[in-house]
Amino acid sequence: MYRYAHDPPLTQARLARWLYMSQPQVSYLERDRTPAPSDLVRLERWARALRVPEALLWFRFSSSPDVAGEQQGRSFGWFTVGASVPAADRVVGLPEVETLRAMTRTFRRLDNRFGGGHARSTVSRYLVAEAVPLLWAGRFRDGVRRELFGAVAEMNQLAGWMAYDVGDVEVGRKHLRLALRLCKDVGDHALAAEMPAGMSHHAAFFRSSLVAVDLARGARDNASRTGLGVLQAEAAVMEAHGLALRRDSKGAVAALRDAEALFFGAEGSAVPEWLDYFDAAYLAAKFAHTFRDLGRPDEAEGFARRSLEMTEGYERGRLFNTALLASILADQRRVEESVEVGFSALRMAGNLNSVRTVAYLADVAARLAPFKQEAVVVELFAEMRAMEIIGSPEGQHV
Repeated sequence: MYRYAHDPPLTQARLARWLYMSQPQVSYLERDRTPAPSDLVRLERWARALRVPEALLWFRFSSSPDVAGEQQGRSFGWFTVGASVPAADRVVGLPEVETLRAMTRTFRRLDNRFGGGHARSTVSRYLVAEAVPLLWAGRFRDGVRRELFGAVAEMNQLAGWMAYDVGDVEVGRKHLRLALRLCKDVGDHALAAEMPAGMSHHAAFFRSSLVAVDLARGARDNASRTGLGVLQAEAAVMEAHGLALRRDSKGAVAALRDAEALFFGAEGSAVPEWLDYFDAAYLAAKFAHTFRDLGRPDEAEGFARRSLEMTEGYERGRLFNTALLASILADQRRVEESVEVGFSALRMAGNLNSVRTVAYLADVAARLAPFKQEAVVVELFAEMRAMEIIGSPEGQHV
């Protein structure tokens, strides 16, 4: 084996750095008994990195040493961007961690204000070019490894939500799964619980009730070990929404009671920065979703109105909650009020680059479809067509 041909033998970590991989990936390749990868671009890149003579290979090198541009970038899971390779003896400390967290805060503010489509590519590039290479650094100062892995996990979490927000569901899952692995590697149980809670939210959005419930229950199990009441409340309300989609009224209401007790029982306690978004307004929105999907719009309305009492800087969330209220009013057959609130949501949509924004507004249209002959609904639908939120009257959306 290549590593053991050296004296002393190469470590998997050093070989991983040479191959632009992680140490677990090298370990997996060494243990795997399936045939070697047949991707010639990847094989050639590895052979060049390890300086394996062409005469010892079963394939020939391409004419250019820059294999399909791969030498200019680093492959990280599912995309490739330019990246620098950290020196093997580099020491990573708290300044690097604080920089990562400051960048995540900045990107998160942009995401909340303008939607995932505006900054997603920038986040992906920064994540791969600046954040991930730190994981392969040679040494970490005392206590920094855990903090660093957590910071990279947080940025992956944000990248996952951005991907989900623009409709790239599979990439969103990959980011959250990677974040979960990083958390588990360093025993960060709280942040680890946040990932399946987020995936449960995604599943509920796509009406995958069984998946939503399973993920939420996994999140609840993990969160119960942390002592963070707000985190447990989040997982409980995600379970409630999943159960509502299954029309399990008894189970959903029980989970809502748990969420309420946990949230208000933890009032005033400190929460991690990445959980700041989960406030009383966010909880109210999830209650409104749950009661609406249980077919109980009268109870949902009060929570939807309470969800609009949110802090500044969450423009996308405000649109979601406004559209949610409009959908509930439509279910109550309060057509003029629903249209008025729907127009309010439309006015917020101009600066947002978010597939979910379109989905929330299209849902309002679907719930108003039985009243499409009424003058106020005709006016709203005309505006929605102009903004390409719904199709033509003959289309499938309305």
